[in-house]
Amino acid sequence: MASKVIVLGSLNGKLEAAFQKLATLHSKNSFAFAIITGNLFGAEQDDGLITRLLDGQVAVPLTTYFTVGTHALPPRIAERIEKNEEICENLHFLGKRSIITTSDGIRIVTLGGILDREIMGGTSKEQHLPFHTVGDATALRGANKTDILLTSTWSSNVWANSKIPLDPANRDAVASSSEVAELCTALKPRYHLTFSPADFFYEREPFFYPTPDGPSDAKQVTRFISMAPYGNAAKQKALYAFSLQAGEMPDTLPPGTTLSPFNPSRGAKRPPASGDGYTGRFAQDHHDGPARRRRRHRSPPPGPSRCFFCLSNENLATHMVCSIGEEAYVTTAKGPLPPSDHFSDQGLSFPGNQIIIPLAHEPTMRAIHANNPEAFAEMTRFREALQAMIATKSNYNLGVVTWEISRANNIHHHWQLMPVPAKLIREGLIEVGFQAQAEDSKHPAFEEKDIGSGVDESGDFLRLWLWSDDRDTGIVGKQLVMPIDDTFRFDLQLPRRVLAKFLNLEQRIRWQDVGQSEAEETEDATQFKAAFEKWDFTS
Repeated sequence: MASKVIVLGSLNGKLEAAFQKLATLHSKNSFAFAIITGNLFGAEQDDGLITRLLDGQVAVPLTTYFTVGTHALPPRIAERIEKNEEICENLHFLGKRSIITTSDGIRIVTLGGILDREIMGGTSKEQHLPFHTVGDATALRGANKTDILLTSTWSSNVWANSKIPLDPANRDAVASSSEVAELCTALKPRYHLTFSPADFFYEREPFFYPTPDGPSDAKQVTRFISMAPYGNAAKQKALYAFSLQAGEMPDTLPPGTTLSPFNPSRGAKRPPASGDGYTGRFAQDHHDGPARRRRRHRSPPPGPSRCFFCLSNENLATHMVCSIGEEAYVTTAKGPLPPSDHFSDQGLSFPGNQIIIPLAHEPTMRAIHANNPEAFAEMTRFREALQAMIATKSNYNLGVVTWEISRANNIHHHWQLMPVPAKLIREGLIEVGFQAQAEDSKHPAFEEKDIGSGVDESGDFLRLWLWSDDRDTGIVGKQLVMPIDDTFRFDLQLPRRVLAKFLNLEQRIRWQDVGQSEAEETEDATQFKAAFEKWDFTS
């Protein structure tokens, strides 16, 4: 069933009048939610209004979302938000940079504030200030897709190829950036909503996106709408309503649709085949690179557009992606250690070699946690769901080993997960095997300890989660941690090497030697998704 959405332009402090109008419209239309574009509050603060709002004396008639616009939020509002407290009933701050899914299943990606190129060092921290960084815009590309993109900045050149007139003075008045245009291209939202600082409304013709290797994908259509301020003297449109159904795609192009104004396709360039060692979509520790003697010739680490763990990569092998959450996703591994039928006698019709990947393009959980503190919790939820599925499907004969290699020079952090016979974990043999391999490789010994999210660890490390569930004796689980430093050359394949020995799969240690066809990878992913359906909390 489609959800009715209503959008308002900047209120600039006219909250009470706008919400009264909204209440009247809502009583007749039953909107699912409202979105305020631009500035909710005025540049000059009305302390009386702020007090009434915080005291619940200003009625907000339905769920209403907003972000930061072109000036800072009032200090008392910012303080309430920083304490993670409700501003008032039905009024929700989306944050400056956020991804949410509404109760109707509508996905909203938000980037508030104006781009400030002078801010260095990644993403901005102050949610209530009216600026964002290049890093903020780049990080959101990992959202992969969205129904609504809400920004306080226009996409640069969005007016190109349009027959709808836009006064040059109005065009010059708006803040625009290529970074927002690139974000729009990566996410392909169905609606890109923003606001006009002057008294004008602008709705461009819908546009669609060319594909790298063919004509166009007519299903990906974006409508760009910039709202006039509420109560503007020119009586330009400040309220706009539409219906939206999650996951719906048009069968035909809307009338007047144009090609995307953002750099029409010139043919996507594929990343190098092997020169930088970054060769496989979901390769086993692919960031290890080629032999040491060639490392001096490596290209710079790839950004999100070339990272094979980033969902914003145009060359994404979508057939391997199995489940996407708000902060992380699960995929099958390229060149899995077990072949597809290895655990067939245990009820698994797929290899079970899965990878849990955060959406954020960062090398460590510590770097991710600074701006995405929920990522570890969701990755853990995926790990626990996978463990439960594997145990149940195998009649509790299989346990799970998950490993995390946390290094500051990683490209994109991730966890790998592998089924193993449960008795090997319960009898302590897996732990002994890892300790022996560490000693043979002249690596430090593993220490049993729970380091939580790992964000408090000062250095690099390898972490193992060993887990099994015995219906009689209960769950056996422990963490083993090995510190990594520059005093030795760490073996990135150590976890796979140890497990290959236990599974009698030593001929499959190198993932490059056991590559599959796309049809085989697709079949493994399909079989996994069918098995995981009951435990998949994202569906």
